[in-house]
Amino acid sequence: MKASQSDTAFETVATLFRHNAWANMRLFDVCAGLTEAQLGSKITGTYGSIRETLQHIVTSERSYLQRITTGKPYRRPEGSPPLTMAEMQSSIRASGEGFVIAAPLVQAQDRVEVLWEGVPHAIPCAILLTQAINHATEHRAQITATLTQIGVTPPDIDGWTFFRSLER
Repeated sequence: MKASQSDTAFETVATLFRHNAWANMRLFDVCAGLTEAQLGSKITGTYGSIRETLQHIVTSERSYLQRITTGKPYRRPEGSPPLTMAEMQSSIRASGEGFVIAAPLVQAQDRVEVLWEGVPHAIPCAILLTQAINHATEHRAQITATLTQIGVTPPDIDGWTFFRSLER
């Protein structure tokens, strides 16, 4: 029996977010084994240190997910201490699982209000989904470049490796 187009689209979007979650978790797992000095490493052209970039990925993913599921942004309380590695791993796992469930349910007409340069705009939720994947990919690449520069072998997190992991 042939799947309907909506079933196929649902599964396609879920797979994109499964890869995003898988890639995040693999990278965060490697980074959990780093020393504090290594987590503080940064190279020119990246967001910041490995730790700062990991936390940025975590808080951004949480914000994108909350925005598409509730319409409201996620904001960490001002002055909050940096997240521990265990907290980051837990949060990135939860947001990854949340995206796998929520992303395929987003409809083309779904919109959410965001402040863009101080002006409210109703943007398609699909833009937030696009940003979630692009944002994480960009920052994972920055972290893997930093890992390479400090002599740590980064994990393989490309789509082909993900596909092979599904076959096991």
